[in-house]
Amino acid sequence: MPVPPNPQCDRFKSGRDVRAPGVFILVTHLLGVGHLARMCALARGLAANGHRVTLASGGRPAPLIGKDGFDFVQLPSVHCVGVDFHTLLAVDGTPISDEARQTRIDQILAALEACDPDVIVTETYPFGRRQLAAEFRALLEAARRRARPPAVLSSIRDILNPPAKSSRAAEAEEVLARFYDGVLVHGDSLVTPLSASWPASKALEKLLTYTGYIADTGQGPISPIPSDDILVSGGGSAASLPLYHAAIGAADMLDRPYPWRILVGHGVAAGDFEALAAKAGPKVTVERARPDFPALLAGAVLSVSQAGYNTMIDLGRAGIPAVVVPFEQGKEAEQRLRAERFHALGLAGIVSEAELTPERLAMEVTATLDRPRATVAFPGIAGVANSMKAIEVAALHAEAEAAAWARLDTVLAARGEIRLWWRDDDAIAATPALDRLLDLARRHDVPLALAVIPAEATPALAERLASEPLVDVLVHGYSHASHAPDGRKKQELGYRPLPEMKAELQQALSRLQGLFGPRCLPVLVPPWNRIDPALVKVLPACGFRGLSVSGDGPGEACDDLAVANIRFDPIDWKNGGGLINSLTLLRQFTQMLEAGEPLGILTHHLVHDPWIWAFLDRLLEKLKQHTNLRFMRAAELFV
Repeated sequence: MPVPPNPQCDRFKSGRDVRAPGVFILVTHLLGVGHLARMCALARGLAANGHRVTLASGGRPAPLIGKDGFDFVQLPSVHCVGVDFHTLLAVDGTPISDEARQTRIDQILAALEACDPDVIVTETYPFGRRQLAAEFRALLEAARRRARPPAVLSSIRDILNPPAKSSRAAEAEEVLARFYDGVLVHGDSLVTPLSASWPASKALEKLLTYTGYIADTGQGPISPIPSDDILVSGGGSAASLPLYHAAIGAADMLDRPYPWRILVGHGVAAGDFEALAAKAGPKVTVERARPDFPALLAGAVLSVSQAGYNTMIDLGRAGIPAVVVPFEQGKEAEQRLRAERFHALGLAGIVSEAELTPERLAMEVTATLDRPRATVAFPGIAGVANSMKAIEVAALHAEAEAAAWARLDTVLAARGEIRLWWRDDDAIAATPALDRLLDLARRHDVPLALAVIPAEATPALAERLASEPLVDVLVHGYSHASHAPDGRKKQELGYRPLPEMKAELQQALSRLQGLFGPRCLPVLVPPWNRIDPALVKVLPACGFRGLSVSGDGPGEACDDLAVANIRFDPIDWKNGGGLINSLTLLRQFTQMLEAGEPLGILTHHLVHDPWIWAFLDRLLEKLKQHTNLRFMRAAELFV
């Protein structure tokens, strides 16, 4: 939904003592010009409200798109032919060279330095533009290294082309988790939620801001140029040539008095344009696309077009009958999905690209002209204003988070020796998630205490840990099965006879020592961090020498047990998982340091999403920079 007003953002507006946040936008359009048109509309809106804006464009020049009010950087351009988005072509039509790719990166980084932004907006990436990933990643890495790291937002249209492989969505989330503060979805969730075209996880959904549709409203209301035309348009590329040819044929067949006007994009070669003009009959005018297109459209009797983002917004604003032929070559599904959503609102008739013939187009035009006008209002087009609010909020959040990291640095440096340990729960087998956990610990050279569920532990897990010298094994209950009655919190070590639980824990310790040998410490980690206090008293008799729960658990005063509890857990269990707000976590961790509390980090590798992994990576990197902080092995804690 649109971003609600935020009074804090007023301090960014021009005329105040604090500057409006600078914004750097990176966009590359490959086929049509819709991506660039949308970002230029956003840039103009931001600039008109006092923001310093630099837009770097990597697609071909688009002379009809307004670039006034902000700094525009034209990179060495690339484009593609048809639906071959993997082969990027230079101006001369040859594949782009490695030298040209590096030149683009150099110019992007130079523009970043000159802009000194508070917010970076990358259009489409990381949901697409994989073939340009190197330059986007160079920008993101450079932004992260800046003394004052900017907020980073991804900007996407209402509907994405669904990923060809599920791994593509996972890769996008990894990049989002590492670098991004949010995603601007330029659409209406009530019309088309992102999940209609992209597999949006719960964690990703939290990042989304639906801004409404972006329309170029900077010139005020549209003054229609009245006509009886049936207006045919097809964006800026040659992908609409089949539509133009079908329209010329349909004009000859239609038994209606309306003249047809075909506006041909400047990306269509001169020879193709001349062929269309020569083929057109007396009822058809063929001309190049014009800057007064919105006014022509508003005054037309009917529109025939594709179903691109900007086109559908223009149609909605014009409020005239429309027939759309969504672009569906290759595996492109985005325009079809959008056409179906708008058709459901009564705003457009559809002719599929596979069925496109002069006869079929003439039939749908006739039916649309005879159909009663839709009474449904077009969805909101306040996308520029709402995007600006989201950008301002992101700038504030980035400022606050940078201050929180700096405060953590200050507190860490001011303390004497700091002892810290890391416990991860619920291990049972060698899994990709465990590999990622072990790799994280190894990269940061941090010892790890792995709480293993005895009844489920596999020999493969013991084999996997044999080559990890910094990992200790703790006893995680027995089978991680709750015996609590209905209505009570889950608990394995309780609600049963004491002898039964003692025997079970002795069996648990024996099994893990048999699997892991001396690597297994006689330390109990109760499942769900809950244990019957009566059981705590007999743990030494069961062979245990240590106990660890989360928070202030029982056993703190037991003389025969070494107790090391953990109070820092980054997972938002109360709201179904995922990462707790990073700013909240940083403040919590810093407060624990300032209070001199015993410090431990608790994780659960099997339920980590990319955002949890990214936060842990960054936190460990920060902590390891301080030589007065020492990560301790569990074997040291539970002596």
